[in-house]
Amino acid sequence: MSPVGIGTEETWAACKAGICGIDTITQFDPAGFSCQIAGEVKGFDPFQWIEKKEVKKMGRFIQLGIAAADFAVLRSGLKVTPEIEERVGVYVGSGIGGFEVIEREHRTYLEKGPSRISPFFIPGTIINLCSGHVSIRFKAKGPNSATATACTTSTHAIGDSFKIIQRDDADVMICGGAEAAITPMSIGGFAAMRALSHNNTDPYHACRPWDAVRDGFVVGEGAGVLVLEELEFAKRRGAPIIAEVIGYGMTGDAYHITSGAEDGEGIVRVMRNAIKDAKIRPDQVDYINAHATSTEVGDRLESMAIEKCFGDHSRKVAVSSTKSMTGHLLGGAGGLEAGITLMAMRDQIAPPTINFSTPGPDCNLDYIPNTARPMRIDYALSNSFGFGGTNGSLIFTRYQE
Repeated sequence: MSPVGIGTEETWAACKAGICGIDTITQFDPAGFSCQIAGEVKGFDPFQWIEKKEVKKMGRFIQLGIAAADFAVLRSGLKVTPEIEERVGVYVGSGIGGFEVIEREHRTYLEKGPSRISPFFIPGTIINLCSGHVSIRFKAKGPNSATATACTTSTHAIGDSFKIIQRDDADVMICGGAEAAITPMSIGGFAAMRALSHNNTDPYHACRPWDAVRDGFVVGEGAGVLVLEELEFAKRRGAPIIAEVIGYGMTGDAYHITSGAEDGEGIVRVMRNAIKDAKIRPDQVDYINAHATSTEVGDRLESMAIEKCFGDHSRKVAVSSTKSMTGHLLGGAGGLEAGITLMAMRDQIAPPTINFSTPGPDCNLDYIPNTARPMRIDYALSNSFGFGGTNGSLIFTRYQE
Protein backbone atom coordinates (compact mmCIF):
# COMPACT_ATOMS: atom_id res chain seq x y z
CA MET A 1 0.00 0.00 0.00
CA SER A 2 1.90 3.03 -1.22
CA PRO A 3 1.68 6.54 -2.64
CA VAL A 4 2.23 5.09 -6.13
CA GLY A 5 -0.30 2.27 -5.95
CA ILE A 6 -2.78 0.19 -4.03
CA GLY A 7 -1.55 -3.38 -4.12
CA THR A 8 1.68 -5.13 -5.01
CA GLU A 9 1.50 -5.14 -8.80
CA GLU A 10 0.19 -1.58 -9.08
CA THR A 11 2.96 -0.29 -6.82
CA TRP A 12 5.63 -2.26 -8.65
CA ALA A 13 4.42 -1.16 -12.10
CA ALA A 14 4.64 2.48 -11.00
CA CYS A 15 8.16 2.00 -9.60
CA LYS A 16 9.36 0.39 -12.84
CA ALA A 17 7.86 3.29 -14.79
CA GLY A 18 9.48 5.91 -12.55
CA ILE A 19 6.16 7.42 -11.48
CA CYS A 20 6.17 9.77 -8.50
CA GLY A 21 3.37 9.71 -5.93
CA ILE A 22 4.24 12.96 -4.14
CA ASP A 23 1.78 15.86 -4.33
CA THR A 24 0.21 18.64 -2.28
CA ILE A 25 -1.23 17.41 1.03
CA THR A 26 -4.99 16.81 1.02
CA GLN A 27 -5.51 15.18 4.44
CA PHE A 28 -5.39 18.57 6.16
CA ASP A 29 -5.02 22.16 5.07
CA PRO A 30 -1.27 22.70 4.78
CA ALA A 31 -1.47 26.49 4.38
CA GLY A 32 1.05 28.11 6.69
CA PHE A 33 3.31 25.05 6.83
CA SER A 34 6.79 25.38 5.35
CA CYS A 35 6.32 21.91 3.84
CA GLN A 36 3.00 21.37 2.08
CA ILE A 37 3.72 18.14 0.20
CA ALA A 38 3.63 14.42 1.01
CA GLY A 39 3.17 10.98 -0.50
CA GLU A 40 -0.43 10.05 0.29
CA VAL A 41 -2.06 6.70 -0.52
CA LYS A 42 -4.60 7.88 -3.06
CA GLY A 43 -8.06 6.39 -3.26
CA PHE A 44 -7.70 4.22 -0.18
CA ASP A 45 -11.11 3.06 1.06
CA PRO A 46 -10.75 1.12 4.32
CA PHE A 47 -14.27 -0.25 3.95
CA GLN A 48 -13.02 -2.48 1.14
CA TRP A 49 -11.07 -4.42 3.75
CA ILE A 50 -12.65 -3.69 7.11
CA GLU A 51 -16.22 -3.74 8.42
CA LYS A 52 -17.66 -0.27 8.99
CA LYS A 53 -18.10 -0.76 12.74
CA GLU A 54 -14.44 -1.80 13.05
CA VAL A 55 -12.89 1.07 11.07
CA LYS A 56 -13.54 3.60 13.83
CA LYS A 57 -11.52 1.47 16.24
CA MET A 58 -8.36 1.76 14.15
CA GLY A 59 -5.86 4.44 13.30
CA ARG A 60 -5.13 4.82 9.60
CA PHE A 61 -1.81 2.99 9.98
CA ILE A 62 -3.69 -0.10 11.19
CA GLN A 63 -6.10 0.10 8.26
CA LEU A 64 -3.25 0.32 5.77
CA GLY A 65 -1.41 -2.52 7.52
CA ILE A 66 -4.45 -4.79 7.36
CA ALA A 67 -4.89 -4.08 3.64
CA ALA A 68 -1.22 -4.82 2.94
CA ALA A 69 -1.40 -8.03 4.99
CA ASP A 70 -4.46 -9.08 2.99
CA PHE A 71 -2.57 -8.61 -0.27
CA ALA A 72 0.41 -10.57 1.06
CA VAL A 73 -1.56 -13.49 2.47
CA LEU A 74 -3.79 -13.73 -0.61
CA ARG A 75 -0.77 -13.80 -2.93
CA SER A 76 0.94 -16.40 -0.77
CA GLY A 77 -2.04 -18.75 -0.84
CA LEU A 78 -1.59 -19.32 2.89
CA LYS A 79 -4.56 -20.84 4.73
CA VAL A 80 -4.21 -20.64 8.51
CA THR A 81 -5.94 -23.80 9.66
CA PRO A 82 -6.28 -25.01 13.26
CA GLU A 83 -3.46 -27.48 12.56
CA ILE A 84 -0.91 -24.71 11.92
CA GLU A 85 -2.33 -21.62 13.67
CA GLU A 86 0.10 -21.84 16.59
CA ARG A 87 3.03 -21.87 14.13
CA VAL A 88 1.92 -18.71 12.31
CA GLY A 89 3.04 -15.40 13.83
CA VAL A 90 2.67 -11.68 13.14
CA TYR A 91 5.30 -8.96 13.47
CA VAL A 92 4.12 -5.65 12.00
CA GLY A 93 5.60 -2.43 13.37
CA SER A 94 5.12 1.32 13.06
CA GLY A 95 7.42 4.20 13.84
CA ILE A 96 4.77 6.60 15.11
CA GLY A 97 1.43 4.77 15.29
CA GLY A 98 -1.93 6.53 15.31
CA PHE A 99 -0.76 10.13 15.26
CA GLU A 100 -3.99 11.40 13.67
CA VAL A 101 -6.01 9.68 16.41
CA ILE A 102 -3.91 11.34 19.11
CA GLU A 103 -4.39 14.76 17.52
CA ARG A 104 -8.13 14.25 17.02
CA GLU A 105 -8.80 13.01 20.55
CA HIS A 106 -6.69 15.78 22.05
CA ARG A 107 -8.87 18.32 20.23
CA THR A 108 -11.94 16.54 21.59
CA TYR A 109 -10.55 16.71 25.12
CA LEU A 110 -9.80 20.44 24.85
CA GLU A 111 -13.16 21.27 23.28
CA LYS A 112 -15.51 18.87 25.10
CA GLY A 113 -13.68 17.55 28.14
CA PRO A 114 -12.32 14.16 29.23
CA SER A 115 -15.68 12.40 29.21
CA ARG A 116 -15.87 12.69 25.44
CA ILE A 117 -12.57 10.95 24.72
CA SER A 118 -13.27 7.90 22.57
CA PRO A 119 -12.99 4.45 24.20
CA PHE A 120 -11.16 3.46 21.01
CA PHE A 121 -8.48 6.13 21.48
CA ILE A 122 -5.86 3.81 22.98
CA PRO A 123 -6.45 0.71 20.80
CA GLY A 124 -6.60 2.95 17.73
CA THR A 125 -3.24 4.48 18.54
CA ILE A 126 -0.76 2.05 20.01
CA ILE A 127 1.75 0.48 17.65
CA ASN A 128 1.25 -3.22 18.37
CA LEU A 129 -2.45 -3.08 17.53
CA CYS A 130 -1.69 -3.49 13.84
CA SER A 131 -0.09 -6.84 14.63
CA GLY A 132 -2.98 -7.57 16.96
CA HIS A 133 -5.63 -6.95 14.33
CA VAL A 134 -3.75 -8.93 11.68
CA SER A 135 -3.34 -11.89 14.02
CA ILE A 136 -7.05 -11.85 14.86
CA ARG A 137 -7.98 -11.53 11.19
CA PHE A 138 -6.00 -14.61 10.16
CA LYS A 139 -6.24 -16.58 13.44
CA ALA A 140 -2.46 -16.52 13.74
CA LYS A 141 -1.63 -17.69 17.27
CA GLY A 142 2.15 -17.86 17.00
CA PRO A 143 4.68 -15.17 18.05
CA ASN A 144 3.06 -11.73 18.05
CA SER A 145 5.13 -8.58 18.33
CA ALA A 146 5.74 -5.10 16.92
CA THR A 147 8.79 -2.92 16.47
CA ALA A 148 8.96 0.85 16.95
CA THR A 149 12.49 1.67 15.84
CA ALA A 150 11.79 4.83 13.86
CA CYS A 151 12.60 4.48 10.17
CA THR A 152 14.21 1.05 10.64
CA THR A 153 11.00 -0.39 12.11
CA SER A 154 9.82 -2.73 9.40
CA THR A 155 13.30 -3.85 8.35
CA HIS A 156 13.78 -4.94 11.96
CA ALA A 157 10.35 -6.61 11.91
CA ILE A 158 11.28 -8.65 8.84
CA GLY A 159 14.75 -9.48 10.13
CA ASP A 160 13.48 -10.45 13.58
CA SER A 161 10.82 -12.63 11.92
CA PHE A 162 13.55 -14.31 9.87
CA LYS A 163 15.37 -15.17 13.11
CA ILE A 164 12.15 -16.36 14.81
CA ILE A 165 11.70 -18.89 12.00
CA GLN A 166 15.40 -19.83 12.06
CA ARG A 167 15.22 -20.73 15.73
CA ASP A 168 12.07 -22.80 15.08
CA ASP A 169 9.61 -20.66 17.05
CA ALA A 170 7.34 -20.38 14.00
CA ASP A 171 6.94 -21.74 10.48
CA VAL A 172 5.31 -18.59 9.08
CA MET A 173 5.58 -14.90 9.97
CA ILE A 174 3.37 -12.17 8.52
CA CYS A 175 5.73 -9.23 8.92
CA GLY A 176 6.57 -5.67 7.90
CA GLY A 177 5.40 -2.21 8.82
CA ALA A 178 2.73 0.46 8.38
CA GLU A 179 2.70 4.22 8.80
CA ALA A 180 0.20 7.05 8.41
CA ALA A 181 1.83 10.19 9.76
CA ILE A 182 0.65 12.88 7.35
CA THR A 183 -0.82 15.04 10.10
CA PRO A 184 -0.31 18.65 11.18
CA MET A 185 1.85 17.81 14.19
CA SER A 186 3.94 15.27 12.30
CA ILE A 187 4.61 17.47 9.27
CA GLY A 188 5.07 20.49 11.52
CA GLY A 189 7.46 18.58 13.78
CA PHE A 190 9.67 17.27 11.00
CA ALA A 191 9.64 20.71 9.38
CA ALA A 192 10.73 22.30 12.67
CA MET A 193 13.77 20.01 12.53
CA ARG A 194 14.48 21.38 9.04
CA ALA A 195 14.38 17.83 7.74
CA LEU A 196 11.72 18.22 5.03
CA SER A 197 11.83 19.46 1.46
CA HIS A 198 10.09 22.78 0.95
CA ASN A 199 9.78 22.44 -2.83
CA ASN A 200 6.03 23.01 -2.59
CA THR A 201 5.65 24.36 -6.12
CA ASP A 202 7.07 21.24 -7.77
CA PRO A 203 6.22 18.25 -5.55
CA TYR A 204 6.90 15.69 -8.28
CA HIS A 205 10.59 16.65 -8.26
CA ALA A 206 10.91 17.40 -4.54
CA CYS A 207 12.47 14.12 -3.42
CA ARG A 208 15.92 13.92 -5.04
CA PRO A 209 18.18 11.36 -3.34
CA TRP A 210 21.90 12.03 -3.88
CA ASP A 211 21.16 14.96 -6.19
CA ALA A 212 23.18 18.14 -5.66
CA VAL A 213 20.06 20.29 -5.11
CA ARG A 214 18.20 17.97 -2.73
CA ASP A 215 16.72 19.89 0.18
CA GLY A 216 15.15 17.33 2.51
CA PHE A 217 12.90 14.31 2.63
CA VAL A 218 9.18 14.01 1.90
CA VAL A 219 6.87 12.14 4.29
CA GLY A 220 5.00 9.23 2.75
CA GLU A 221 2.41 6.84 4.12
CA GLY A 222 1.48 3.25 3.45
CA ALA A 223 2.44 -0.28 4.39
CA GLY A 224 4.63 -3.15 3.24
CA VAL A 225 3.97 -6.67 4.53
CA LEU A 226 5.65 -9.95 3.59
CA VAL A 227 4.79 -13.58 4.27
CA LEU A 228 7.97 -15.32 5.43
CA GLU A 229 7.96 -19.11 5.66
CA GLU A 230 10.38 -21.82 6.62
CA LEU A 231 11.56 -23.18 3.28
CA GLU A 232 10.45 -26.80 3.62
CA PHE A 233 7.06 -25.69 4.98
CA ALA A 234 6.58 -23.43 1.96
CA LYS A 235 7.63 -26.14 -0.48
CA ARG A 236 5.29 -28.73 1.04
CA ARG A 237 2.27 -26.53 0.54
CA GLY A 238 3.33 -25.41 -2.95
CA ALA A 239 3.80 -21.75 -2.02
CA PRO A 240 4.70 -19.32 -4.86
CA ILE A 241 8.21 -18.57 -3.57
CA ILE A 242 9.68 -15.27 -4.81
CA ALA A 243 13.02 -15.21 -3.00
CA GLU A 244 14.81 -16.20 0.18
CA VAL A 245 15.87 -14.04 3.11
CA ILE A 246 19.43 -15.10 3.89
CA GLY A 247 21.00 -12.26 5.86
CA TYR A 248 20.10 -9.74 8.55
CA GLY A 249 22.22 -7.12 10.29
CA MET A 250 21.58 -4.70 13.14
CA THR A 251 23.81 -1.98 14.59
CA GLY A 252 23.64 1.17 16.69
CA ASP A 253 25.58 4.33 15.93
CA ALA A 254 25.82 5.51 19.56
CA TYR A 255 26.48 8.93 18.11
CA HIS A 256 23.55 11.37 17.78
CA ILE A 257 19.76 11.31 18.11
CA THR A 258 19.05 12.33 14.50
CA SER A 259 22.31 12.23 12.55
CA GLY A 260 24.24 9.18 11.42
CA ALA A 261 27.72 8.46 12.72
CA GLU A 262 30.64 10.18 11.03
CA ASP A 263 31.81 8.54 7.81
CA GLY A 264 28.79 6.22 7.94
CA GLU A 265 30.57 3.90 10.37
CA GLY A 266 27.36 2.35 11.72
CA ILE A 267 26.04 1.81 8.20
CA VAL A 268 29.23 0.06 7.16
CA ARG A 269 28.93 -2.31 10.11
CA VAL A 270 25.26 -3.13 9.57
CA MET A 271 25.84 -4.06 5.92
CA ARG A 272 28.88 -6.14 6.87
CA ASN A 273 26.84 -7.90 9.55
CA ALA A 274 24.12 -8.77 7.03
CA ILE A 275 26.68 -10.01 4.50
CA LYS A 276 28.36 -12.13 7.17
CA ASP A 277 25.02 -13.57 8.25
CA ALA A 278 24.20 -14.38 4.62
CA LYS A 279 27.56 -16.16 4.21
CA ILE A 280 28.27 -14.41 0.92
CA ARG A 281 30.99 -12.09 -0.35
CA PRO A 282 30.37 -8.35 -0.78
CA ASP A 283 31.06 -8.63 -4.50
CA GLN A 284 28.12 -11.02 -4.89
CA VAL A 285 25.59 -8.26 -4.14
CA ASP A 286 24.08 -7.05 -7.41
CA TYR A 287 21.58 -4.43 -6.24
CA ILE A 288 21.05 -2.24 -3.17
CA ASN A 289 17.73 -0.62 -2.34
CA ALA A 290 19.15 2.24 -0.31
CA HIS A 291 17.65 4.09 2.62
CA ALA A 292 18.59 7.41 0.94
CA THR A 293 15.83 9.84 1.90
CA SER A 294 17.01 12.98 0.03
CA THR A 295 18.73 14.69 2.94
CA GLU A 296 22.17 16.22 2.44
CA VAL A 297 23.89 14.39 5.31
CA GLY A 298 22.10 11.06 5.23
CA ASP A 299 22.51 10.38 1.52
CA ARG A 300 26.18 11.29 1.63
CA LEU A 301 26.90 9.04 4.63
CA GLU A 302 25.15 6.04 3.07
CA SER A 303 26.97 6.49 -0.22
CA MET A 304 30.33 6.74 1.55
CA ALA A 305 29.46 3.69 3.65
CA ILE A 306 28.68 1.63 0.55
CA GLU A 307 32.07 2.59 -0.87
CA LYS A 308 33.81 1.48 2.33
CA CYS A 309 31.84 -1.74 2.68
CA PHE A 310 32.08 -2.87 -0.93
CA GLY A 311 35.45 -1.42 -1.98
CA ASP A 312 36.09 -1.72 -5.70
CA HIS A 313 32.74 -3.49 -6.14
CA SER A 314 30.95 -0.28 -5.09
CA ARG A 315 31.54 1.01 -8.63
CA LYS A 316 29.74 -2.04 -10.06
CA VAL A 317 26.82 -2.57 -7.70
CA ALA A 318 23.57 -0.90 -8.77
CA VAL A 319 22.00 1.33 -6.11
CA SER A 320 18.65 3.11 -6.11
CA SER A 321 16.32 4.94 -3.77
CA THR A 322 12.66 4.28 -4.48
CA LYS A 323 11.81 6.97 -1.93
CA SER A 324 12.30 9.34 -4.86
CA MET A 325 8.90 8.05 -6.00
CA THR A 326 7.11 7.03 -2.79
CA GLY A 327 8.46 9.53 -0.30
CA HIS A 328 9.68 8.24 3.06
CA LEU A 329 7.21 5.89 4.79
CA LEU A 330 9.12 6.21 8.07
CA GLY A 331 8.33 3.00 9.98
CA GLY A 332 6.71 1.50 6.89
CA ALA A 333 9.66 2.20 4.59
CA GLY A 334 11.60 -1.01 5.12
CA GLY A 335 8.59 -3.21 4.48
CA LEU A 336 7.62 -1.41 1.29
CA GLU A 337 11.20 -1.34 0.05
CA ALA A 338 11.80 -5.00 0.86
CA GLY A 339 8.73 -5.78 -1.23
CA ILE A 340 9.97 -3.61 -4.10
CA THR A 341 13.35 -5.34 -3.90
CA LEU A 342 11.69 -8.75 -4.13
CA MET A 343 9.71 -7.65 -7.20
CA ALA A 344 12.96 -6.42 -8.74
CA MET A 345 14.49 -9.85 -8.19
CA ARG A 346 11.43 -11.62 -9.57
CA ASP A 347 11.39 -9.57 -12.79
CA GLN A 348 15.17 -8.93 -12.99
CA ILE A 349 14.57 -5.19 -13.30
CA ALA A 350 16.16 -2.67 -10.93
CA PRO A 351 13.91 0.32 -10.15
CA PRO A 352 15.32 3.81 -10.73
CA THR A 353 16.20 6.81 -8.61
CA ILE A 354 14.11 9.49 -10.29
CA ASN A 355 14.82 13.23 -10.17
CA PHE A 356 18.55 12.57 -10.33
CA SER A 357 20.56 15.05 -12.37
CA THR A 358 23.86 16.10 -10.79
CA PRO A 359 25.46 14.07 -7.98
CA GLY A 360 26.09 15.83 -4.71
CA PRO A 361 29.46 15.80 -2.92
CA ASP A 362 30.71 12.31 -1.97
CA CYS A 363 27.90 10.73 -4.00
CA ASN A 364 29.87 8.66 -6.50
CA LEU A 365 27.88 5.47 -7.14
CA ASP A 366 25.65 4.08 -9.87
CA TYR A 367 22.24 5.28 -8.68
CA ILE A 368 20.24 3.91 -11.67
CA PRO A 369 19.26 7.44 -12.66
CA ASN A 370 15.69 8.11 -13.80
CA THR A 371 15.02 4.90 -15.77
CA ALA A 372 14.56 1.30 -14.59
CA ARG A 373 17.29 -1.11 -15.67
CA PRO A 374 16.93 -4.74 -16.75
CA MET A 375 19.78 -6.59 -15.07
CA ARG A 376 20.72 -9.82 -13.37
CA ILE A 377 19.90 -9.67 -9.66
CA ASP A 378 20.90 -12.81 -7.77
CA TYR A 379 21.59 -11.08 -4.45
CA ALA A 380 20.05 -7.84 -3.21
CA LEU A 381 20.45 -5.76 -0.06
CA SER A 382 17.87 -3.41 1.49
CA ASN A 383 18.92 -0.74 4.01
CA SER A 384 17.01 1.19 6.68
CA PHE A 385 18.31 3.67 9.25
CA GLY A 386 16.43 5.50 11.99
CA PHE A 387 16.63 8.28 14.55
CA GLY A 388 18.57 7.24 17.61
CA GLY A 389 21.20 5.63 15.40
CA THR A 390 19.34 2.35 14.80
CA ASN A 391 20.32 0.53 11.59
CA GLY A 392 19.06 -2.57 9.79
CA SER A 393 20.00 -4.41 6.60
CA LEU A 394 18.41 -7.39 4.87
CA ILE A 395 19.87 -9.60 2.16
CA PHE A 396 17.72 -11.58 -0.27
CA THR A 397 18.63 -14.13 -2.91
CA ARG A 398 16.67 -15.46 -5.86
CA TYR A 399 14.94 -18.73 -5.14
CA GLN A 400 16.16 -21.60 -7.25
CA GLU A 401 14.81 -25.11 -6.80
